[in-house]
Amino acid sequence: MISPTGPAAAAILTGSAAMTAFKGIHPLIIEGMGAYDPRDPSGVVSRLASALKPRLDARIDGTKPVLLITQGDPLAERGISAITRALATELNVQRGLIILDPEVADYHTRDADRENTILELKYSELLEYVDKERIEAAVDEALGRKNNDRLGRGDKELASYYKDFAMLQEVTKAASKTLTGEITIAHTQLKEEISEFSVTSFYKVGLDLDLYKEEDFV
Repeated sequence: MISPTGPAAAAILTGSAAMTAFKGIHPLIIEGMGAYDPRDPSGVVSRLASALKPRLDARIDGTKPVLLITQGDPLAERGISAITRALATELNVQRGLIILDPEVADYHTRDADRENTILELKYSELLEYVDKERIEAAVDEALGRKNNDRLGRGDKELASYYKDFAMLQEVTKAASKTLTGEITIAHTQLKEEISEFSVTSFYKVGLDLDLYKEEDFV
């Protein structure tokens, strides 16, 4: 059992040990803008904490400690990495990291913020718990629509890495729900404020595929 409080472990769990530990937690996944987010992180953290605390305190299986899952963003003064680091402190929870495999993006593993992280899993380690082909087909379809919209506006297509990170995002949530039977998801923005051309916007793919439910969101 992972302790929900206290100092981070001296060594981050990986491989089978990390997977075993992961199955015993309640995953909290926060998604939002990267370092380009212009907002003061403290205000976002305050609003998120206020919204999340009642949900986390009242969840059905209160014996599972909450683990805030991050997805490899390097530490920055603003955006999702700053917000998740501060939110973990505010909620008094530790963190887990899901990372792209080095052969997909070597910088992702190298630059990830690991403060207060107690376990780390690779994207490839989660794939056996999801229907990758189904998710990938839906991500490709959504990406095609977005690129057609952009070309129609005279803009360039989205960068090729969008697919990698959209897959990481949706596989992380789908596998988390499958492995633990529960999940809490929150965005750093209101849904109507999320850019249709952001990686975050691919959450609609997961909803359409029934990988998780509207009620899983705060």
